[in-house]
Amino acid sequence: MDKLAINGGEPVRDELLTYGKQSIDDDDIQAVVDVLKGDFLTTGPYVKEFENKIAEYVGAKYAVAVSNGTAGLHMACYAAGITEGDEVIVSSLTFAASSNAVLYCGGTPIFADIDPLTYNIDVKDIEKKITDKTKAIIPVDFTGQSVDMDAIKVLAEKHDLVIIEDAAHALGSEYKGEKVGSQADMVEFSFHPVKPITTAEGGIVTTNNEDYYEKMMEFRTHGITRDPDKLKVDHGPWYYEQQTLGYNYRLTDVQSALGTSQLSKLNNFIERRRGIVGMYNKALKDIEEITTPYEAEFSNSGWHIYVIKLNTEKLNVSRKEVFEALYAENIGVNVHYLPVYLHPYYEELGYEKGLCPKAEALYENIITLPLHPNMTNDDVKDVVDAMNKVLDYYRK
Repeated sequence: MDKLAINGGEPVRDELLTYGKQSIDDDDIQAVVDVLKGDFLTTGPYVKEFENKIAEYVGAKYAVAVSNGTAGLHMACYAAGITEGDEVIVSSLTFAASSNAVLYCGGTPIFADIDPLTYNIDVKDIEKKITDKTKAIIPVDFTGQSVDMDAIKVLAEKHDLVIIEDAAHALGSEYKGEKVGSQADMVEFSFHPVKPITTAEGGIVTTNNEDYYEKMMEFRTHGITRDPDKLKVDHGPWYYEQQTLGYNYRLTDVQSALGTSQLSKLNNFIERRRGIVGMYNKALKDIEEITTPYEAEFSNSGWHIYVIKLNTEKLNVSRKEVFEALYAENIGVNVHYLPVYLHPYYEELGYEKGLCPKAEALYENIITLPLHPNMTNDDVKDVVDAMNKVLDYYRK
């Protein structure tokens, strides 16, 4: 048996393979340079072009680009009218942004547990947690796999709720043969460097609802409008009015040009991600110490991340030791995510352990393996070899 790198042995790789990474080529760089040489750096034509192309790609009528994905969720919560006294049912196994956006608007996040197969929000648990105060649902497409949107829509229509889909992981993913991005009332995407495409930082919200669209357009620009039809008075062509309290959540032309260039390669990125997942699944599916990801029939994921579950009852160590051993082999693993309400800030708000037992149990045993379009087949082999090396050592 090979000696683990963490115990002084030779690592599988000489250099760290990160769990996620942007894929930037000369076309992307040139797109940014062209903007830098032009007349507009921000609030120019490239923003609108990027919005139009995203809307067209996902099959939505409107898109509003913003400075980051969290800003997009905040904007969507504002457009939905979430305010003090409102409850919003949110995913528990995710990044804090979706529930934070509810707090920004004065609402109360109500955390729902996960489906033990997909790790997405459990629709049955959503239904249990709906009250007279519930205003909206924010489901997350965890790892890129679409939530069961039709089932969520049934609940939303029954109780007159707004659906804000957190699709930060899911640009390019499909639900029942259609691109994610047009099924919910509003759908948020993220363009952080590890996401399907990047604008360095950035986000966008798509919608088919004109009222939501207009509210979001004002919200991202201080609550200001120049629309002559909306002005209370009109002093001339220079005139604008702040009519609500908005934020400066604008995306720049520089970022939008990068995003437009990236979008032209998205389908290739997704194809490569799916190819890597296929190799992982084939190589890892028969290892008893881990469970590979499950994908529902209605979903065709773009695979933002690849999350395995350790069957720790078959190991003589916990997830922590496996994680550290893999990292010592230069495999840049990660963990997604600590259930949001277990963060100290949320504990101070009164949320307690035991709220979503399935999410809590899963968290203790999950590891995210490297997955990004830059990975070669040799990189994939290194990950698999390191997994086998570590699990062989820690197997009961």
